[in-house]
Amino acid sequence: MPQIAPLVAGDPGQLGSFRLTGRVGEGGQGIVYLGVNEEGERAAIKLLHVKFSGDTIARSRFARELKAAERVASFCTARVMEADLDGNTPYIASEYIDGVPLRDLIDDDGPLRGTALDRLAIGTATALTAIHHASIVHRDFKPDNVLIAADGPRVVDFGIARIVDSTGTITSRAIGTPAYMAPEQIAGDDVGPYTDVFAWGATIAFAATGVTVFEGGSIAVVLNRILNHEVDVSAMPEPLRSVVASALSKDPQARPTADQLLLRLLGQPDTSGASTAMLSRGAEVASDDTTPFTRVRTTLADRKPVTDPAPLPNVTTQPPAVSRGQAQLAELVNGPPPQEQPRPPTPPTPPTPSPPAKKRGRGPGRWIAVAVALLLLAAAAVLAVLNDWPWAFGAQPPGEGGSTEPRAFTSVIDKVSQTGKLTIGVKGDLPGIGLGRDGSFQGFDVELAQRIARALGAKDVTYAQVGRFDRAGSLKSGKVDLVVATYSVDPDEDVLFAGPYYVAHHDVLVRSGAAVRTLKDLQGKRLCAPSSPSVANVQDRVKVEPVPADNYAQCMDMIKSGEVDAIPGEDLLLAGFANRETSLRFSVLGARLNSQRYAVGVKRGDSRTCKAVSGVIAQLYTDGTVAKLLKKHFGNVDFTPELKAPLMEPCE
Repeated sequence: MPQIAPLVAGDPGQLGSFRLTGRVGEGGQGIVYLGVNEEGERAAIKLLHVKFSGDTIARSRFARELKAAERVASFCTARVMEADLDGNTPYIASEYIDGVPLRDLIDDDGPLRGTALDRLAIGTATALTAIHHASIVHRDFKPDNVLIAADGPRVVDFGIARIVDSTGTITSRAIGTPAYMAPEQIAGDDVGPYTDVFAWGATIAFAATGVTVFEGGSIAVVLNRILNHEVDVSAMPEPLRSVVASALSKDPQARPTADQLLLRLLGQPDTSGASTAMLSRGAEVASDDTTPFTRVRTTLADRKPVTDPAPLPNVTTQPPAVSRGQAQLAELVNGPPPQEQPRPPTPPTPPTPSPPAKKRGRGPGRWIAVAVALLLLAAAAVLAVLNDWPWAFGAQPPGEGGSTEPRAFTSVIDKVSQTGKLTIGVKGDLPGIGLGRDGSFQGFDVELAQRIARALGAKDVTYAQVGRFDRAGSLKSGKVDLVVATYSVDPDEDVLFAGPYYVAHHDVLVRSGAAVRTLKDLQGKRLCAPSSPSVANVQDRVKVEPVPADNYAQCMDMIKSGEVDAIPGEDLLLAGFANRETSLRFSVLGARLNSQRYAVGVKRGDSRTCKAVSGVIAQLYTDGTVAKLLKKHFGNVDFTPELKAPLMEPCE
């Protein structure tokens, strides 16, 4: 059962109609509190870290979807009880479930068998049906979002992913958890109820085997298994075996609906949708572990009994249809399909002249035969030259050990998979971001690059310093494979951009505790003015006295000595310079004058690598890695970095 921690200083005492009594936990999106209302109902209340301030259309869309979430029938779910995403303390209150996550249960006690597995499958299928009946797509169905309570399994967090996404402020939830994503979800195709069905199949397979069936050591491996790996469901009993197998079909159109999942598991015909009676039956079966469960038809007595569904065709011999996006993603992970190479024309074989009659003398017939043979060989040589047949002269044909030249890789993904090597361009002159020292590099960009390389499967990673004006050329020439060097997205540059991996903002650095706390406080103050557009951004908003400087190192000396009151610049750059100061503490105001997207540069045309890197970056936001790295490298500065996952650039 979850451990409830006491409230701490700064925690609210009331959210909406709920009085807060403790902390349930904290995640990337916010803090979850335990609350109770006047009726004594307990709720898990998620106080989001972000503020929702969308336009009228976004608010209207959110309100519509929130109402849908509140309509979800309480069958094996944790219903949404109350929500407010318009105020300064946005929160969502859901029914509190006193249970153990399915993942923890399996990790501790091992796989489920028999009736326990049956009831889990029925309960979660019941919940998914109720969610879909309310026009909600979960989009992050996984073992962590299934709680095993005293009254059976309960699905939590339904609808929240969809609601939050509708505002455009939290995009990482749309990506889902890689090992439980459907092929169309990772391919960028349309996502719908069928996506939840695939995740349900993967979740039940995990519960039955104790193994995450699409697990892998890197994003590329996970994607490959989702697209190509067929899960072994032979150990499951029927009808569960056939139902799970069909749910895991690569083709969304071949999967059953949630209604059909439930009806098949209950032994009912699936020709129509599941009624409220069937939802009630599913919830009853899932919650009662004392009564033996039997599948009983509720149709007319004179009808023939339902037999177990036939197993699906062997997908290894009958590959499922895939969408264009899935095919593109398969190519991203596995490389382009082999193309049948046209065979070079075979050089004509000179006919072997008939041996002359054995005679002791050298008659004219023998000389004629030799002349004819020489003429034929000469003709063959001419044809060989004209048709580029070098092997006609002793060289080996292609594919048989001919050329010793290294083969050019079609993408960085190919290079990594075949050699394990990767070269990454980084900045070498920015403290905290990418700084060269004693032949090595350190900083936020460098550690982020390490994690990207590791996720791509690289084992031998080297770094090269690249400047602002030679990044694109280094990619084009092959000097580096990727560039992670505060590379701002520029649509006019001949480079593909993966990410962004961070959204920076033009801001202002001041000494902590100084009188300057807002941009207005800079009125009449001295502003260090290096060659940066951020100086003009500040001057456009407040009247300051610019003090020229050659670089940011000089600006830091000036603010420490009191010659200037503030330094403008990109927030990450400012925090990097300020973080290494030990005698004074500095603050980034948080003015956020504009945005600057830092992305990973990829050679133009290598969309496979671009998509893979973007997927890795999204996952690094989801699992909290980016937040940890930002705290590690800029923790000495009073700085609130951008922690929500950015909207990824298209890899086109």
